[in-house]
Amino acid sequence: MEVNKVKVSCDHPTRTKGLFTSVKFFVLCQSLLQLAQLLVSGYMKSSISTIERRYGLSSQKSGLLAAFNEVGNTLLIVFVSFLGSRLHRPRVIGCGALLACLASLLMALPHFLSRRYEYSDIISAKNVSGLCQMESPLAAPTSSQDCGRQESPADNGIYPLLLLAQLLLGIAAVPIQPFGISYIDDHASKKNSPLYLGILLAVTSIGPALGFLSGAFLLRFYVDFDTMPEDQIHLDRSDLRWVGAWWLGFLVASCLLFLTALPYFFFPRHMPPEDESEADTKCESDLFQEVSLLHFLKSFPSIAMRTLLSPVYLLVVLAQVNMAALLAGLITFMAKFIERQFHQTVVFSAALIGGICIPLAVLGTVMGGVLMRRWSLRVSGASKLCVSVIILGIGPALPLLFIGCPTQQVSGIFPPRTDALLCSESCQCLQNVFHPVCGSDGVEFTSPCHAGCIAMETDNSGKVLNFTECRCVGGVSGSATPRSCGSGCGHLLLPFVVLLGISGLMVSLSHTPSFVIILRMVPAQDKSFAVGVQYMLFRVLAFMPGPVLYGTVIDSTCILWDRKCGKQTSCLYYNLERFRHRFLGLQLVFMCGGLVCFILTAVFLHRRAQSRGSEDADGGVYELVHRRKPEVDKVQT
Repeated sequence: MEVNKVKVSCDHPTRTKGLFTSVKFFVLCQSLLQLAQLLVSGYMKSSISTIERRYGLSSQKSGLLAAFNEVGNTLLIVFVSFLGSRLHRPRVIGCGALLACLASLLMALPHFLSRRYEYSDIISAKNVSGLCQMESPLAAPTSSQDCGRQESPADNGIYPLLLLAQLLLGIAAVPIQPFGISYIDDHASKKNSPLYLGILLAVTSIGPALGFLSGAFLLRFYVDFDTMPEDQIHLDRSDLRWVGAWWLGFLVASCLLFLTALPYFFFPRHMPPEDESEADTKCESDLFQEVSLLHFLKSFPSIAMRTLLSPVYLLVVLAQVNMAALLAGLITFMAKFIERQFHQTVVFSAALIGGICIPLAVLGTVMGGVLMRRWSLRVSGASKLCVSVIILGIGPALPLLFIGCPTQQVSGIFPPRTDALLCSESCQCLQNVFHPVCGSDGVEFTSPCHAGCIAMETDNSGKVLNFTECRCVGGVSGSATPRSCGSGCGHLLLPFVVLLGISGLMVSLSHTPSFVIILRMVPAQDKSFAVGVQYMLFRVLAFMPGPVLYGTVIDSTCILWDRKCGKQTSCLYYNLERFRHRFLGLQLVFMCGGLVCFILTAVFLHRRAQSRGSEDADGGVYELVHRRKPEVDKVQT
């Protein structure tokens, strides 16, 4: 497409000394803002199982909640891409940050609208109905009489409120990174621009890890610590009923977003160029963009067909979609998997993901770029590197299917037996009570009543230490402690994390080479469109459905659902073998899907190189475009 160039005089702002005319200060502000924004995203992922337990959500619903911010982002990203140069970008970024601040406050709002967290602890000085009481059949109240007290209009609107907050977070994120990067690139010198963008990329990688580490710290506090005295909190973090202060991180993040938003309202629309000698060049570049945008609608069909009909582009993007779906599911639910599979606390699981797994993935992304540069790889070499690292990633991922814990024995639940609770049949136990106890014979019960316990031992503060005279424990009057028995295989966690880290490191090595293939295999004038379509497909095919798919798979392994007022809520017990095989099996499916696409890419590039009598396909589109030969439109990509 030809564009008529006209000479214009560019009136650049006069360079004056000050913070708000400094590109370096803008980079600092942008780094802090992206750090705060991505901290919210990482913290959300680290708290997802806690929110699930607090409000009785299934894993499918919590997966939808985690992915819902992509909806708002996807709806607006196209419009923002074309409005960038026409708007006051710093102010739009500031407005986006303030909207993210509001959305983060909305995420925490359900804590203040709902009642205190009520777990199934019905053992107290005034009410001992949690024990087996054979002599008083009327002592066991029905759950229906508490339903009116447990439910309220505010409780019914909590999940929609959380979805709205996630939607606003996605909308708020739309202008922050694209406008920030373009503003820096427009005003920074060519020498410094790569350094500034590298800093932003590093911060982008660190943000989610800090979110998980923040979750590991803040979830140590009890959810209602702000309204309950410490001596009334009888749960510890290892209890299956423990709910941490999930809302606290969103308040902290909201404050950070508000503070980082303020400077953007003082930056000018156009900043004096960092290098005055590049002023005219940047002016001509801006003019070219403005004129070409006028013809965008006319050229859109041809650009779309030229890009989407490129087999290499489609295959690489589909491979990246598989990797993105893998990432979206694992980062949302891997902490929950470790928590359930190896009987670890939410705090420890979040710290493990934020402190080890995410940094290794970031390291792999950087190393992929280093290998590309060190070995001077072209397109065909990059495709072979992607195939190799995916194969190396599948290797340590396969043993993960067999490293895990067996499902703990829960009386009447697993293995399923109809006669398991006959010994407590006359105890008038409440069916909706979940107060797990571990019998002295290693069998777990959902409550001391179901264990047939008729007495208990307490300390001076009234905390229950032990349940005694439990006739369902060991077939005689045994004892039970108020805790889950666990799986008893915590020693397998270390080899699991080592293999998981190696697999993640290997797979992440493919990120940079695959991105380079896309940039080199499309004409120069179509690169922006190709990258935009790439990220659009990421959101539509991976980041949005990925967590929901993983959540559905996890729900399919549940063997006991909690019920409140006749409604199914969150899962209490999982079949751990099924959980491990289906959850990690889905991971392998996505890895194999990516591998197939990369293999087909390498084969296509090899055959095309042979047909052209070349040793490498890199001499195709990429070089021809830069030589500006008239035959460029005839080259098949």
